[in-house]
Amino acid sequence: MDNTLVIIPTYKESENITLMIDTVLGDYPDIHLLVVDDNSPDGTGNQVTEKMQEYPERLFLETRLKKQGLGTAYIHGFKWALKKQYEYVFEMDADFSHNPKDIQLLYEACSLHGADLAIGSRYVRGVNVVNWPMSRVLLSYVASKYVRLITRMDIHDTTAGFKCYRVSLLRKLDLDKIKFVGYAFQIEMKFKAYLLKAKIIEVPVIFTDRSRGQSKMSSGIINEAVTGILSMKLKSLFGRLEL
Repeated sequence: MDNTLVIIPTYKESENITLMIDTVLGDYPDIHLLVVDDNSPDGTGNQVTEKMQEYPERLFLETRLKKQGLGTAYIHGFKWALKKQYEYVFEMDADFSHNPKDIQLLYEACSLHGADLAIGSRYVRGVNVVNWPMSRVLLSYVASKYVRLITRMDIHDTTAGFKCYRVSLLRKLDLDKIKFVGYAFQIEMKFKAYLLKAKIIEVPVIFTDRSRGQSKMSSGIINEAVTGILSMKLKSLFGRLEL
């Protein structure tokens, strides 16, 4: 897995980040890890700094002044990765809802099977979610169906946040034109990859809800996704969506 970077955005993840760093960098000796921390008040960034002594040249930290949203954190990480000449870039949560063991599966979808974008999918084979209340399972599942209906993408898990990009795809996107900052960011990135005719492969994974720390989901994030997708689709139909 040479030339591979995992990006993990954090805000108040002190209960998870140390173990996640040890797991990812311990299981994959060639991978690099970038944490983009939004100046967490609980000391998340300090924990990463301490761990950097243990993993020199493999663990990196970018600290932003304040909480600015998931999407902008990943854009920050993507731009950092593009400067460093990586070939594959992962999006991954800090809370172990994304199983580090599945990194290998997403990597192989890109490196062996030619995917420009590999998605860790909860819904490509039924519903593979553990420890979520039924209301949230239904919300997530219906949201993915809604997005698929509106955008016409042949993707079952349109809101998934566990992904591997081939850097050549990221270079085709104008990252400064990515509009959304919440979970709609995940949809926007997939939709623009789809419009660019990227090869997209969904890899079945099991999503396990966090056992430590607090979820960042909010009604504002949900509203952004619901209303934003319609706007994005309409712009694409009239040739006004900037890629």
